[in-house]
Amino acid sequence: MLTELQRNEITEYHVYRLLAKYERSSNREILAKIADDELAHYKKIKAITREDLSPNWMKVFWYFVLAKTLGLTFALKLMERGEEKAQEAYGKVGEINLSQLATEEKEHEEKLLKMIDEEKLDYIGSMVLGLNDALVELTGALAGLTLALQNSSIVALSGIITGIAAALSMSASDYLSRKSEGGEKKPLKSALYTGIAYIFTVLFLTFPYLLFENPFAALFLTVVNAVFVIFIFTFFVSTVKDQSFKKNFLEMFLISMGVTAVSFLIGLLVRKFLGIEV
Repeated sequence: MLTELQRNEITEYHVYRLLAKYERSSNREILAKIADDELAHYKKIKAITREDLSPNWMKVFWYFVLAKTLGLTFALKLMERGEEKAQEAYGKVGEINLSQLATEEKEHEEKLLKMIDEEKLDYIGSMVLGLNDALVELTGALAGLTLALQNSSIVALSGIITGIAAALSMSASDYLSRKSEGGEKKPLKSALYTGIAYIFTVLFLTFPYLLFENPFAALFLTVVNAVFVIFIFTFFVSTVKDQSFKKNFLEMFLISMGVTAVSFLIGLLVRKFLGIEV
């Protein structure tokens, strides 16, 4: 038990030290400070076990890659979740020193992590806006077009044109809104985050229609893709903002799938009563 905790401390020390090495902002000092704390914890446990352990280099590499691809805050918050289990284990050991160490570690690192400044987080609202709109609007539109037109190529073309036009419109609206509000956020950058999130979702959702001739098979894969995007993004947002993943996922899933079902029904009614055939 103690050796496992000890290895965890030295692993986290190397994660923070490696991230600090490649940071060029004020975050570098914060990460270095946390790294020093992790090393101090490692040495305290080593004084009990009298063993010198090596870190889990796979974990070090994994969290470093996560930090560089999905953001520093996301990677560290995810690692912090894993630490909660370790902190529970401190109490099970029954050593007063270790229990105090666990409490100090949790409080100290929470304060330091809140100090980390990451530009991406300032624009999460813009990314949420782009993704939410694309998921709800486009998934619904594709469902309606699928039943009304029943032609994969036409549905794909319609979806891409509609989606990109909506992305440009959404970006322009976000730009004008941020500019009129003022504040610290840069209007152009906020608009870019919104537009990129929207266009990425559009391409991901319409891609199945370029693969399958059967529009209903394409629609099924589109719905699967939509659920996947909802899962990944709500997990990301829930982690960095310390929110309930289950609540966020269910809310976004039910809204998106509800609009899809209604749009599918509208497509059925349009095809039946207007007699549109392609």
